[in-house]
Amino acid sequence: MKCLLTFLITCVLALQADLCLAQQSESFGDYKVHYNVINADMIPAQVAQGYGIKRSANRALVNITVMDTHGEGEYGTAIEAQVTASAINLTGQRRTIEMREIKEPDDAIYYIGELPIANMETYNFTVNVQIQGEPEPLELSFRHQFYTEKP
Repeated sequence: MKCLLTFLITCVLALQADLCLAQQSESFGDYKVHYNVINADMIPAQVAQGYGIKRSANRALVNITVMDTHGEGEYGTAIEAQVTASAINLTGQRRTIEMREIKEPDDAIYYIGELPIANMETYNFTVNVQIQGEPEPLELSFRHQFYTEKP
């Protein structure tokens, strides 16, 4: 059942990534941080239920994966980290996003968090990733505009 859920959420994220031009990532030496934000209503009901995600057109899901690429080419190995995230909309409202770790039997590790959104709302996200043994956290910033109303 978990493998099916992993497959489904991966497919949804890949589909959404294609729709948004590509999944985004940022490299930090031997580490690569992949990030993605999607509307929570895009997640299939069974997957959302399995991961405790609230499906709603007015909610978004933030997905972060940290990869150690040292000696393993572009893809690397998923690693654990302390991940924190926040977002500020264009009117200055700050949202702290509670991130939780998801570990899959196939060694996939990712961090998800949710936040409320409105149609055409733009958020500036800041994500901090503290990897054990590294002196400084990795920090990345990105912007995302949400569309909650269907054409």
